[in-house]
This record gives sequence, C-alpha cells and structure tokens, in this order.
Amino acid sequence: MSSIRTLGIVAAVLLSAFLTALDNTVVNVALPQMGRELGLDEAGLKWVAAVYPLALASFLLLGGHLTDTRGRRWALLTGLAVFTTSSMCCALSATGTILIFLRGVQGFGAAFILPASLAILAHDVPPRARTAGFGATMAMLASALALGPVISGVVTQFRGWEWLFLMNVPLGLAGLVVGAVAVPSPARGRTGARAAATVSLRLLAWACVSCAAVVYCLIEGPAYGFTRLPLVVAGCVAATGLTVTCYTTVRHPGAALRLLFRQRPFTGGLITQLLWGLGVSGVYFYTSQFLQNGLRLSPTAAGLAFTPVASALLLTAPFVAAVARRWGDHRVSAAGLTLVASGLLLIALGSRHGALVHLLPGLSAVGAGSALALPLTTRALESSPDHLSGLAAGLFSATRELSGVFGIVLVGVVVTVVQNSSPSAVVSNGDAFLAGYQSGLCIAAVLVGAAAAVAVWALRGCRVDGGQDWGHPSEAPTDGRG
Repeated sequence: MSSIRTLGIVAAVLLSAFLTALDNTVVNVALPQMGRELGLDEAGLKWVAAVYPLALASFLLLGGHLTDTRGRRWALLTGLAVFTTSSMCCALSATGTILIFLRGVQGFGAAFILPASLAILAHDVPPRARTAGFGATMAMLASALALGPVISGVVTQFRGWEWLFLMNVPLGLAGLVVGAVAVPSPARGRTGARAAATVSLRLLAWACVSCAAVVYCLIEGPAYGFTRLPLVVAGCVAATGLTVTCYTTVRHPGAALRLLFRQRPFTGGLITQLLWGLGVSGVYFYTSQFLQNGLRLSPTAAGLAFTPVASALLLTAPFVAAVARRWGDHRVSAAGLTLVASGLLLIALGSRHGALVHLLPGLSAVGAGSALALPLTTRALESSPDHLSGLAAGLFSATRELSGVFGIVLVGVVVTVVQNSSPSAVVSNGDAFLAGYQSGLCIAAVLVGAAAAVAVWALRGCRVDGGQDWGHPSEAPTDGRG
C-alpha cells in the first residue's frame, strides 16, 4: 500500500473521530443560549447534552456488527452521511424537542463511525503505521473533548449556537470524500466476529431500554418528583430491563465475553473508564454553566477557560510513553488519575473565590492527569485477542459514552439535592448552586481517586514494551473462535 493512501486512510479516521468526539462537549457552553431561544428548561438542556452520548453508546454494538457484516468502508461512509445530514438538520431546529431528537440521530450515525474507524486502523493500515495511527486517534479524541468548550464559546458568541452544527457539514463532507477515495472495500467479518456481535445484539435492546429509562428517571425525578406516573413506569421498565439483561448474561454467557473479561487489563480498563466518566463528564457540563451564570463570563470567555485542559493534555501526551517505560504503566496511569482527582478538588476550592484565575490550576491538573492515564486505554484494548478487537472496542467505547451520560446525571442530582436542601430565605439561588456544584466536584474526585486504585490492579504485571505478563497460561489470549 502506498504511503499516500495510508495517509488518506489515517486522515479519514482522524477527521471522523474528531467529529464524533467534538459533539460530546461542543454544546455545553451554548446551553444557556439554546435554553433562551428554544424555551428549554434545565431538564431539556440535560437531554440536549445527554441524548447524543446515550444514543451513541446504545448503538455501538449494532455499528460494530454491521461493520463486520457489511464492511468497514460501508459502515464508515454510512455513519458519516447520517451524522452530517443530522448535523445540518440540528441547525435548522425550531423547537427544543426537534433538536433533542436530531441529537439522538447524530449519536446513531456516530455509532457506525467509531467501530468502523478502529477496524480500519487495525486491518487497512500497514503494521508499521498502525501504532502511530492508534496513538493519533486517541490524542484526537482527547483533544476534541478538551477543545469542545473553547470552540463552543467562540462560535456561540459570534455566530450563534446553530453554527456549532453547521460547521460539521463541510468536515463531514471532507471525511466522506477522503474515506470514499482512500479506504478500500474490506472483506466481510469472520464467523467468530459475527457470532460475538450476534450474542451482544441479543442483549442490546434490553440494555438500551434500561439505560434510557434510568437516565429519564434521574433527569426528570429531581425536578418533578419520583412519584409521578411516567417516572414510576420508567423505573419499572429500567428494573425489568436490567434484570433480564443480567439473567440472560448469566444463563447464556458468550465465550467471547468470558475471554475478554478474563483479561485483567480489559476489565480494569472498563471499570476505570466508568469511574473517570462519572467524575469528569458532569464537571464539564456544570462548569460551563458556573462560568457563565456564576462568574458572568461571556460564552467565548467561558470556552477559553477550558484551554488549560487542552493545553496541559497536549503538552503532556508526548512524554507519556517515555515516562511509562521508566516507571511502569500502572504507576503512571494511577498517578494521572490521582492528579485528575486533585484537580477536581482544586476547582472546588477555587470556585469559592469567584474569579477564573483560581480555577486554572485545577483545570490544568485535569488535562495533564488525563494524558498520563492514556496507557490504561492502550493496554486494555491490546489485551483482547485479534478476532475480538472489534467487540472489545465497542464495549470500551460504550462504557465511555454511557459513563458520560450518567456523569452528567449524577452531578446534576447532587447539585439539585443540595440546592433544594438550602433554605431560600437564607441562601440565594447562586449560592445554593455553588454549594451543589462544589459537592458534585468532591464526589467526582472520590470516584476518580477510586479509579487510580483500579488502574494499579489492572496494569500490574503488564510489560512496558506493550505486551502483557499474563502470569498463567489460562489467562493468555488465544485465537479461538469465541
């Protein structure tokens, strides 16, 4: 394969990954403006932010299955087409309900893009360029997450929130053209991969319904009361779905899933990703509101306030591999997560002073710590057998996205409970929100701190050359067919 075609494939993957990750955080700073223009209350704003990662996580396994059965090129181009079209329609939304629905369609399209991108890197890029491609993709995903608020602030203030979606159109079209020219039509997935995806699809419907019902209860419950009939029905649906999902998994466990979860780095990586997402995602959502409503910053200034996160991440990332070789992946990842937890506490302390400058050390610590934790993701995905790499990537991505949804909801519940418990006669609404925001930051720090301990357990024994010291022959990945 020529170097030009390889660069084209990597460029298509990086552009696609950037688009899907950017829309996770790009709306956060624009939420107050959306609320004013579309008449959305706090629950509606939560849905605007949460429905995209919820739809993305719910359909990731479907996207992986179609990547195996219909082809990687087909899945990538289809996902880009759906994502680009729905982005254009989001900009034309006249009501909050339409916008929320179209954000869900965006997530559906992104669920095709992510598994296809990882599969293309694994199978259509030469081995000598593969490691660099994966590293660049992870850096692109992290950078998009950090840069989202910055882009959101600038675009919202000078062009309006609609342009946050319109700017996806030329980028999506460019990805379609480059992908159509550079990405080859791959062979269909092997029988083992299709069987693994089929096993997951049997649980997908129940798992999706359960997650949606739980999120609905947690978003609507604090504002309207958990005893309302729709919330009671949603709670029953969630309980039933979770029960059926757990029962089916225990009674008919797929050999592929057993093989994946027997790998310590993969299991630990999933748990750590869940804890990190629960802690950090809600902080992004509510920090943007605190900066605008509490510190009275403009959307641009609020977005630029997140620059230390992106800068610290990008400056730290090039040194992570060398540091990991010197000190070990488990120590570096645990140190990174501990730094993230410390940064969250620093943000909580800085928010008491009512000035942006006091938040900057904490934001910088979150960015640098997140970069140091990257070896955990790499080792988790490397620990899966080759024929299950797509399923492993789908599960890992689904955990990341769902943790983001529940992180927004969890911190939101804390903020609402603390606000409602504050006597209105003594404490103003702004002070009540600040107290809830600080409580949410402290809980987030505890969750991320617990992830540091999991990282040590998951990566202890991993060789620093990128392999694993499995310790026992029964733990080594095999080339079995699930």
